[in-house]
Amino acid sequence: MKRVRLGVAACLMMLGVSGAASAQDPEGMTDGMTMEMGGGGMHLRPDGRAPIGVMGDHVPMEGAWSITYQFMRMAMDDNRSGTDTLSDAEVLTDFSIAPTRMTMDMHMASVMYGWSKSLSFMAMVPYYDKEMDHINRAGVRFTTKSKGVGDVALKGVYGLYQRQDHNVLLNAGVSLPTGSIDKKDDTPAGLNQQLPYPMQIGSGTFDLLPGLTYRGHTSDFSWGGQIGATIRLGRNDNSYALGNRYRTTTWGARKWADWISTSLRVAAEVVDNVDGADPLLNPASVPTADPDRRGGTRVDILGGVNLIGTAGVARGQRLFIEFGIPIYQNLDGPQLETDWLLTVGLQFRF
Repeated sequence: MKRVRLGVAACLMMLGVSGAASAQDPEGMTDGMTMEMGGGGMHLRPDGRAPIGVMGDHVPMEGAWSITYQFMRMAMDDNRSGTDTLSDAEVLTDFSIAPTRMTMDMHMASVMYGWSKSLSFMAMVPYYDKEMDHINRAGVRFTTKSKGVGDVALKGVYGLYQRQDHNVLLNAGVSLPTGSIDKKDDTPAGLNQQLPYPMQIGSGTFDLLPGLTYRGHTSDFSWGGQIGATIRLGRNDNSYALGNRYRTTTWGARKWADWISTSLRVAAEVVDNVDGADPLLNPASVPTADPDRRGGTRVDILGGVNLIGTAGVARGQRLFIEFGIPIYQNLDGPQLETDWLLTVGLQFRF
């Protein structure tokens, strides 16, 4: 199954960057500046930024700073194994507890600095608030909760190629194990119980964050694609490593006026199962505690709106909104399936 996933991930990544080939014309190349520095004033267009769900899509002007606040809510309901939805009763035939619903809120603050015309650095600090509902074989329903600062990410974005209407960016970074992997809560099994993998806040490992982004535009349209991954480096102090994640996305946007654009985006992610196991968890009690039931593939379709201020103190400041639903899920279940996700962001530059 892992080999199949890697194959799917490779195919998805190839699709995500297929548009970049049209940019490999040496004629018209500049000195490596990104769209922020060139490209016909893209930094003041509403679609001068990718949809809010895409990070590392530009390099700000040399010496410029930007601060972004992002809120994301993901709602999960019902269990799935493969592509089939399972009832609670079906899950409870194999496990003493079935998860029934989960919500995850993420607040993330990020800071980006333009080091040079072609290089920028950014830091991202997430804060998670998670809640999961359960039912056991006795019909008892209960809820577990966890919250806290997640893994801090440090990234660099480098402009590999720039032409008037195309650019390619290299993303490279590392995720630091600042989030907790020891969150506990009360359950019918006892007080202060170790929570399963999806209810932990961090990974407990140092992770590599490679990626590649392509963007292009005309006077009223823009488009792009990005591939990326999260590669775990070893196991954490609880004897496991979360599964590697492989992501690809492609989008198109339409500028309707100087202050507003809309976008349509498709995003796919392949997730490996957990490597190792937390010795404090019983994989026979609940699917979320089974390290072999955390992987899967999901494809989402998302619609977005980008707004930008055009005058006064609001000039260049941005508001982003994006809403999406899955169109395909194939999970190593039983595992809660995603219902929808909403992301809202504010960006200030100076």
